[in-house]
Amino acid sequence: MKRILFFGLLSATTLLLTACPQTPPPPPVNPAECPVGPLEVQAEEPLRLQGVGRFAGEYVPGELLVLPRAGLSVQALRAQGVEPQEALPRGLLRVKVPPGQEKARAEALLRAGAQYVQPNYIYRTLRVPNDPLYPPNQRIYLNGLVGLEAAWDYSTGRGCPPLVAVLDSGILPHEDVKASVYLPQGVKLDVADDDPDPTDRTDPSSTRGHGLMVASVLGADTNNGKGMAGVTWGGYLLPVKIFKDGTAETSTADITKGVNLARTLGARVINLSIGARNVSDPVLESAISQARSSGAVVVAAAGNDGGYGVFFPASLPSVIAVGAVENSKSRASFSAYGPELDLVAPGVNVVVAEPSGDYASGNGTSFASPVVAGVVALYMSKYASERKVWPTPDQVYQCLTGTAEDLGASGPDDQYGFGLVRADRVMTDTTYCFP
Repeated sequence: MKRILFFGLLSATTLLLTACPQTPPPPPVNPAECPVGPLEVQAEEPLRLQGVGRFAGEYVPGELLVLPRAGLSVQALRAQGVEPQEALPRGLLRVKVPPGQEKARAEALLRAGAQYVQPNYIYRTLRVPNDPLYPPNQRIYLNGLVGLEAAWDYSTGRGCPPLVAVLDSGILPHEDVKASVYLPQGVKLDVADDDPDPTDRTDPSSTRGHGLMVASVLGADTNNGKGMAGVTWGGYLLPVKIFKDGTAETSTADITKGVNLARTLGARVINLSIGARNVSDPVLESAISQARSSGAVVVAAAGNDGGYGVFFPASLPSVIAVGAVENSKSRASFSAYGPELDLVAPGVNVVVAEPSGDYASGNGTSFASPVVAGVVALYMSKYASERKVWPTPDQVYQCLTGTAEDLGASGPDDQYGFGLVRADRVMTDTTYCFP
């Protein structure tokens, strides 16, 4: 394969959501109604990376990620002009070096006894911004392309809901999203700034509100008589803030911390509407692979430069890579493509919740990715409700790719992957999804 706790909903919904155990801190679900068991939390395996990573693409100036061997002391690091900054999961260190000397210091660290050294790569959100607009309805793409109305007849994601982590710029208040957000107490959901408040404080000129917009596509409160519909009908959205306050960039270190947090909290679905071109990042790849081996499905945006080759981390075999299509089902001009692409979803004039409290339309693979992540959540919810066990990531991949609507050349192709995600087929298929 290529790869919330929420308050104040209808009383009937509250009773439903007393259903399905998760790894602590848990959403309020009832094991008697949905005894599917928690995410399998595995012991962290030691990293087996060796050598020096690739110094290409963009990375944080003056920073490296180092995996030291036993016996490599802080004094030995400082003797190489390296200053430790932060301990990361699985024995990694984030260190400071003189800007411009990253590669030379990496090679010197390897000679001094480090096991592995790489840059701290930079990642950016993948939204192509649009003028504010609230279309009269979303039916043209949510139903006309993805077939969600038929899918919702089988599941709205609330029967046995998986925890869905949105690793992004954080979250902002919006009345159409607030009921869906799960904020476990005592957990540092802002992994970039090491605090419990995942409020979006990114650079207002660029990415501010990106996390809210992505979350709203995936899980805006639905059937509440106002605003927009989400792919899932709301609930169990875990916002993990991976962008430092005031910045429009994130890094390997902070995304890795976010992936590890989502995994330990029991997220079954992880959405990454971020990416970088010309990157090979074994540290992040290892974190994502461990999340997947624990049972989490990772979905990521393919990229927005319209070029050949899917952005990292969507290009990983362990990730479902999502490109964008127009409402005509043709590939959006901005959507990156290539052999790593798995699926496409609506990504043009997608309705999103805005930081202003209003709504707008947005373009980008950033918004196609949560459409697919939402369909994954719907499928997992229905599967777990019926079979009392969570589907594996391999099962999810087989289901979505096996039921996709073939577009372009016959069979999987670089422009569309396996094709357009089809929620209606996912909910009823007995060959790939519910054999």
